[in-house]
Amino acid sequence: MKKIIVTLFGLMLFVFSGCDDEFLELSPYGEPSSSNFWKSESDIRAAVNSMYEPLTWDDMYGRGFFWYINVSDDMVTGRVKADPDKMKNFICTGNEGYTRNIWGNKFKIIKRANDIIINVPEMENVSQELKDRAMGEAYFFSGLMYMDLAYRYGDARAGIPIIDRENPLEFNIPRAANVSENYEYIVSEFEKAAQLLPVFSSYDTQDRGRAHKSAANAFMAKTYLYWAQYDASKYAKAVEAADRVINSGEHQLINTGNPAEDFRAVFSAANNWSQEYIWSVVSNTETGSILPGVMFENKGWGKYNGWGYYQPTKELFDEYDESDARRDVTIFKEGTVFKYMGEDFSWYQTSNNVTGYMFGKYTEPFEDASRLNPNGDKPTCDLNVPLMRYSEVLLIKAEALIADGKNGDAPLNEVRNRAGLASKTGATMTDLKHERRCELAGEWSDRHFDLVRWGDADAAYAQPLHSHDNSEAWPARPHFDPAVHHVWPIPPHEIEASNGVLVQNAGW
Repeated sequence: MKKIIVTLFGLMLFVFSGCDDEFLELSPYGEPSSSNFWKSESDIRAAVNSMYEPLTWDDMYGRGFFWYINVSDDMVTGRVKADPDKMKNFICTGNEGYTRNIWGNKFKIIKRANDIIINVPEMENVSQELKDRAMGEAYFFSGLMYMDLAYRYGDARAGIPIIDRENPLEFNIPRAANVSENYEYIVSEFEKAAQLLPVFSSYDTQDRGRAHKSAANAFMAKTYLYWAQYDASKYAKAVEAADRVINSGEHQLINTGNPAEDFRAVFSAANNWSQEYIWSVVSNTETGSILPGVMFENKGWGKYNGWGYYQPTKELFDEYDESDARRDVTIFKEGTVFKYMGEDFSWYQTSNNVTGYMFGKYTEPFEDASRLNPNGDKPTCDLNVPLMRYSEVLLIKAEALIADGKNGDAPLNEVRNRAGLASKTGATMTDLKHERRCELAGEWSDRHFDLVRWGDADAAYAQPLHSHDNSEAWPARPHFDPAVHHVWPIPPHEIEASNGVLVQNAGW
């Protein structure tokens, strides 16, 4: 009988069920010993599924790195909590409970990906099609996990460690010389993934949610965009990667000519797998990303246990033109009417709310209690939380073109027009920054890092943040130092565990 050695993270069965069984089915395997595994197609599937399982962990894509996005000028921490308050005020240590384990969790997934990449090519009596897809998924996850770490912790002074696949048991690895070295490696992982992965439309319904060719190319484009901070030649590469998504024929914006309804439709469970989808956390009433509930009104006016953590600022609300259809979908304010628990509900500010606003993008499932996790302490729902949308691919292309001295009007205006806005001619970086903020507010696109890489964070954080009535919701943070706070501190326990091989980011 086959014996499998299982870690704390193994031996869990996740069956994602939902409308028409259109969700990814996963049976993760934990950490089997190599001597009794890697024998059959079922072993490959179990190994691949193990990479997806951590996506649903709360400190990964439920909250996790979103606490670092929360430090931006788009939102405030809606409830007083010491650890996130320290992060927002740039006085954290890396030991905060909400984020201290993410570094290790990312490397756990990298380890699982590496196991596949090392072992699958040597397997016999397994179809080449399955082997290729498994390898593609592994390269994709490796690239994505390294990317999540690289730009948050790496810079020109030092990157993050790159695990040597030839020596998988060597854990104490020094940091890469710089983050550009990381970006080069990440791009190579996404390139391999894109070569091996199928297009999304080729997947059967039960495999929706798996990595696909456009996801690899989209995150490759984003990697090149971030790399261009250090090497402007990468802007052209970002355009090339974005074009592979745009020209694939697989994707388009939801655009029926009704701007308000079209943008609202993007954030509905019925469109989890629309042509605007690139990459999401597959979610339902049992598991998935808790972000919709984390952003929802704390205690949900007595009807559901929302957590009320991330609340929009007046600065974000005022960024929108009044004619911008995205504003009232993105931000709810006093008097906003939405369907809540089966009836029309008029949003109002409670004592739990700081700014008089609430993010509205993820509220569609709250129409019906049956679409919500009955456990309010695990507020998942049937809406997949997007990590990359097609509109962001268009904006990546627009930014890369404009930053490279070229015309980015076409992709920029495709996003603007869907929002009911007139086209721009000769769009500038100022236009691009505005569009990216309005389109992607409250999403994983990371407004904070946008400000950092554009060189705008210092000025933005020197100003206080406000509530709807112009009262101060968060004081100015003039102590933000762009030479220090452009990256985050590596968790101290990871440095300690490395026996001094890892070195902390300067200033932290």
